[in-house]
Amino acid sequence: MASIRELRSRIRSVQSTKKITKAQELIATSQITKAQARVAAAKPYSAEMTAVLAELAGSAGSLDHPLLVEREAPKRAAVLIVTSDRGMCGGYNSNALRSARELIALLEEEGKQPVLFVTGQKGIGYFTFRGQSIASSWSGFSQKPTYADAAQAADLLVDLFMAGSGESIELPDGGSLAGVDEIHMVYTRFVTMLTQTPEVRRVAPLVVAEADDSDPSTPDRNYSFEPGAEALLDSLLPKYVATRIHAALLDSSASESAARRTAMKAATDNAEELSKSLSREANQLRQAQITQELSEIVGGTAALS
Repeated sequence: MASIRELRSRIRSVQSTKKITKAQELIATSQITKAQARVAAAKPYSAEMTAVLAELAGSAGSLDHPLLVEREAPKRAAVLIVTSDRGMCGGYNSNALRSARELIALLEEEGKQPVLFVTGQKGIGYFTFRGQSIASSWSGFSQKPTYADAAQAADLLVDLFMAGSGESIELPDGGSLAGVDEIHMVYTRFVTMLTQTPEVRRVAPLVVAEADDSDPSTPDRNYSFEPGAEALLDSLLPKYVATRIHAALLDSSASESAARRTAMKAATDNAEELSKSLSREANQLRQAQITQELSEIVGGTAALS
């Protein structure tokens, strides 16, 4: 049995850990509300962008824009994987990375070469440790992503997609990177405070859903396009891709905070239970020592008498 000194040292260590996990839980709780507010604030822009593109799709007639046309015999597929910069968030990263591995395996079965693009230090470290090549990566904004952060990834991915697998583009660092025929994205969708679901979406070639004119809740739109629909498609479709990536980053940010809150609450509860268990063990050991000392005193007194 451990000594009282060892037990008290362990109790102090557990209580220190409990303070850390409790602080992380409170921080994550405050961040969830802000993350949900950012998600809600981005929805009107995304909805209006979709409505405008649906009108453009109807005005353009036959759609032959590269971002909307399926490639024949695609060879390379870009995979954007959204992870966190920090740990202590339960299965948030492992679930997203498992979905990414399944997507990579599916693409390889279809005869396509996956090209990895990763956001978040956890994803970067995961693939680097396993020796898998990462075409490009971004980090430092997993909890507070902005549209500019999404635009960095979107600009590169759109340029690669527009080039296609038979061409390559020049990178700012002086290197080059071969183009792709598809763009896929793996992120975590926020459902509830206790449920976050990994999602796999194809970003390009993209499909813009047309508005349902029979829906009475859909407002009547009377757009006049200047310049023509084709020119506007060239300008708006890359922004639409950036909007979808931004929405995925915001959803993942809310999911990360919710997962961290759940994990830290469980850790705090476990630390509390462990502290109580160790305290009971220390008290029992102390009571046994006191009983033994009393027995020795009584025995000594009896011997002297």
